[in-house]
Amino acid sequence: MSDEDISLTEKRVYAGGDGATAAFVASAIGLARVAVSDDIVGEFSLDRRGDTTAVAADGGHLAIGTPEDVFIGTDDGFYGTDFGAATAVGYRDGLVASGGERVARYDGGWGTVAEIDGVRAIDDGMVAAVSGVYRLDGTHVGLDDVRDVSGSGTPLAATGDGLYALANGWVRALDGAFRCVSSDGERAHAATRETLYERSDDGEWTAVDLPVDGAVVDVAYGGDGTYAVTEAGVFLADVGDGWRHRSIGLSGVSGMAIV
Repeated sequence: MSDEDISLTEKRVYAGGDGATAAFVASAIGLARVAVSDDIVGEFSLDRRGDTTAVAADGGHLAIGTPEDVFIGTDDGFYGTDFGAATAVGYRDGLVASGGERVARYDGGWGTVAEIDGVRAIDDGMVAAVSGVYRLDGTHVGLDDVRDVSGSGTPLAATGDGLYALANGWVRALDGAFRCVSSDGERAHAATRETLYERSDDGEWTAVDLPVDGAVVDVAYGGDGTYAVTEAGVFLADVGDGWRHRSIGLSGVSGMAIV
């Protein structure tokens, strides 16, 4: 591995100052950075222009997928990795990405770990694909038409006919055409185009009353905060006192990550 490769894999992205949480939102316009302090949605800026298909963060590390390449974000800018077009990025023992049928891990260069067709999302060692849920080594875990997956705590899968949790096999938790699911191992949320759901401490799923209309496309967590973003670019934050929101002027939002 070259000195340049080491710097890319080890650098941590600048996350903002003054105690603010940095949320990175991927959209058709580009990658936006949103500063959030508690539940106050503050300044936002476009960090990188161009269609951004996926975004993932792990600690202070940030990566995005685009129709051209996978880029690693650092305090000095975004650097290409020669992966090619990517539909999904995630972190598990380093940066992982997928495009076409290829799932690969980055360690100064890309090494293929599996061949899975139609990958839509990667999270904590789990892969959501047209043909089901997979592990990173290509092992098929079940289901069909999986739009999103969460691997933290009890694995969860959002599919075209319901929300599922992995127990002794996949157990359907809710009916509906789900498009996203998120969990940090304790908190969990999932959304159809019409409704955002939250999992309570007793494991029940209930609808969330949001102050805005629009389809939620992703939920993320940082400290005590729960953050959501809609397809039309409305950013929402809740630290336990209800949701606050602000439009960040994006369209075609595909996801977000918290640094």
